[in-house]
Amino acid sequence: MLIEEAGSRAGPGELPDERLALMFACAHPAIEAGVRAPLMLQAILGFDAGMIASAFLVAPATMGQRLVRAKARVRQTGIPFAIPGREELPERLDAVLEAIYATFTGGWVDPAGTDPRRRNLADEGIWLGRLVAQLMPQSAEALGLLALMLFAEARRGARRDGDGAYVPLARQDPARWDAALIAEAEALLTRAGGMGSIGRFQLEAAVQSAHAARRGGGAPDFAAIAQLYEALWRMTGSPVAALNRAVAVAEAEGPAAGLAALARLGDDPRLATYQPWWAAKAELLARAGQTAAAAEAYDRAIGLESDPAVRDFLLERKAALRFPS
Repeated sequence: MLIEEAGSRAGPGELPDERLALMFACAHPAIEAGVRAPLMLQAILGFDAGMIASAFLVAPATMGQRLVRAKARVRQTGIPFAIPGREELPERLDAVLEAIYATFTGGWVDPAGTDPRRRNLADEGIWLGRLVAQLMPQSAEALGLLALMLFAEARRGARRDGDGAYVPLARQDPARWDAALIAEAEALLTRAGGMGSIGRFQLEAAVQSAHAARRGGGAPDFAAIAQLYEALWRMTGSPVAALNRAVAVAEAEGPAAGLAALARLGDDPRLATYQPWWAAKAELLARAGQTAAAAEAYDRAIGLESDPAVRDFLLERKAALRFPS
């Protein structure tokens, strides 16, 4: 196996954690950039193709094929799958950070811990993120990723009410957010911001910082949040960034503006089975008075959602629609 090959060539004490060392080994520059993080998730962290595909918005069969091809290429071309020296880490860092964030979000989508495949993944992601931030303290993106995960983790306890019902961000009680984690995240983001380079994870952490203003009695600046998502979309081309920008635009300028922002995404196939796309579209359509279209979008979102608490929330939102008499 690839892991065994890498482990057999590892030097003692080079990196602080064996799995982290193997993740950097999977980020060899000769391996296709788009498959490095998925390869780490499968070969080292034990994700199945379906979980990896969900993280990267592709079909499971497509992701499975990419992974098979990548491992075949490693063997056929003799790519040295060995743990790198520290001088090689910077050029491999982006893929490692991407895999760590996918690990965190893999657990974030299962806050109740009912899926044994996802249990403790959020904690695992934060732990790996701390290791990388300690290993590479001058990397603004490593600090930005850790800040992003801590901002999100700070809200974990507020995502369900006392009866286990789902509570969306806008309805969460900020008093239930973890003030210590938010303070740590803010300090990390400030450090990263002083390093003179801006990356994806810093932008996403800045969005979370804007939402965290509620913890101190303020209100999110949705116009600024929309600008951050615009910058993120231009940097990454991610349809999720464009979707979140549209939601922020709707909060700042109204549902019609939000729907116009959604229209720029067209029929992006990556969103066809992405539940938040349909839920956001349904909400904006409902707010714009397009009730029938909103009901159809809610039906799509409900059908795609596997979390019972979120599904119940979506069903309630659909039931609250007011159809013209």
